[in-house]
Amino acid sequence: MRDSAPEVREVTGSGSTPVGAGADEQLSMDTSRGRWVIAATVLGSGISALDATVVGIALPSIGRDFHSGVGTLQWVVSGYALTLAAFLLLGGSLGDRLGRRRMFSVGVVWFAVASVCCGIAPDAGVLIAARIVQGMGGALLAPASLAILQASFRPDHRPRAIGAWSGLGGVATAAGPLLGGYLIVAGSWRWVFFINIPVAVAVLFITARHVPESRDPSAAGHVDWRGAALAVLFLAGLTYGLIEAPSHGWASPAVLTGLVVAALAGPAFLMVERASAHPMLQLGLFRSRQFTSSNAVTFIVYGGLAGALFLLPVELQLVSHYSPLEAGSALLPVTVIMLAFSARSGKLAARIGPRLQMSVGPVVVGAGLLLLTRAAHPGSYVTQVLPAVVVFGAGLAITVAPLTSTALGAAPSEHAGVASAVNNVVARAGGLLAVAVLPLLAGITGGAALEPLHFAAGFRTAMVIAGLTCAAGGLLAAAAITNPPGAQRLLRPRLRDYHCALDSTPLRPAGAARTTGAARPGS
Repeated sequence: MRDSAPEVREVTGSGSTPVGAGADEQLSMDTSRGRWVIAATVLGSGISALDATVVGIALPSIGRDFHSGVGTLQWVVSGYALTLAAFLLLGGSLGDRLGRRRMFSVGVVWFAVASVCCGIAPDAGVLIAARIVQGMGGALLAPASLAILQASFRPDHRPRAIGAWSGLGGVATAAGPLLGGYLIVAGSWRWVFFINIPVAVAVLFITARHVPESRDPSAAGHVDWRGAALAVLFLAGLTYGLIEAPSHGWASPAVLTGLVVAALAGPAFLMVERASAHPMLQLGLFRSRQFTSSNAVTFIVYGGLAGALFLLPVELQLVSHYSPLEAGSALLPVTVIMLAFSARSGKLAARIGPRLQMSVGPVVVGAGLLLLTRAAHPGSYVTQVLPAVVVFGAGLAITVAPLTSTALGAAPSEHAGVASAVNNVVARAGGLLAVAVLPLLAGITGGAALEPLHFAAGFRTAMVIAGLTCAAGGLLAAAAITNPPGAQRLLRPRLRDYHCALDSTPLRPAGAARTTGAARPGS
């Protein structure tokens, strides 16, 4: 294996081969170059995953500095999630066509520049605008990071590479709240964004030196810009209407305009995707009941969870008087539980089928969120917060691995990458809408929303709504998900899940499981 300048790889199916060379020149996990590629992709996707969790701890400090209400804090979170969800599929498509390493590098630079703009933002409006731009960068680098592994490594080394990417990425996600709390205590919430800069520089250096270029020669030159634009209009119009309606009124011209734009753009997006020869979204995937049902469960469960996790750091700091560092540490047991049991959960689902775990797990998550109603006033972490965190962490460990593998396994092997991206977008869209809707339903709106007693009452209501929403996802799974024939005889999981996905499902490609020396098609 040579360590010279990266060569261009043309990709067909789930493997990749250097142009004019044999498959033996694909990367191995046992080489220094292979490990550097892992490091680049983990750090690159890690800054996106880290940002999704670390900003939640900074919300109370941002609100105090800018004298902002809940609506502004919703936009700080939703502005990023909006463009990230809307452009993920497009980002993956551009990587296939123009080169995965190229789009990964562009995404890292884009994300870093936007992070600087976030850190120096003089007011809330500039911060929100920079967060929207930051989400676009995340949408370029996130799908490219995993696609690089899929295209660069030998088939028999892909499971190890993806496992390392998922596990280390989970650690980055888990470290976000703790790191954010420390940076806020030691300096300012602005350092939450500045920390991305040295990481981005390191990623760009490693990428330029070690990461091979790859693209899909079968990908058409057409890029579905119309579909991407309509997806943005739909999500932006709906999010704007739901967030701004409490302060401006449902009859406000701006609110009505946003909702009307969403009502028109949603059906138009489906029409464009159905008519396009090269659609961003393969609508034919939804003909599978298993695929549609698993994505519906993903939308419901991740929506309820994201809405709760948006409010929890604010509650801990505003009502329970935790420091940012204490609030950031509160969810560490969830990380420990998922890292310990997520892979075992995937193996169990492969043996007995996913239906039982997908039915029970969301109900356990919901029970944990209901227990969080006890955290709505000052008291002991051990008695008020820890039991809830342990319960919904257990529920996530039961749910996430079979949920992800079911969504991907329901798609034909040639569409495994698209199915993975769809599942990721569905999870993020569910979280985006939950952050907009849950405070509204719970009455956490208006100028008095951040007054501790008012917020505490709304938080209790929000946890009940979020808990019941997650439980409803379990009931849907019980009614709609089916086990594959002979599931009890499967001794090995189709997909090994090493991730710790708190904010979304991981992007997983084909070839993520291993048989005797080669990747199994469709796994």
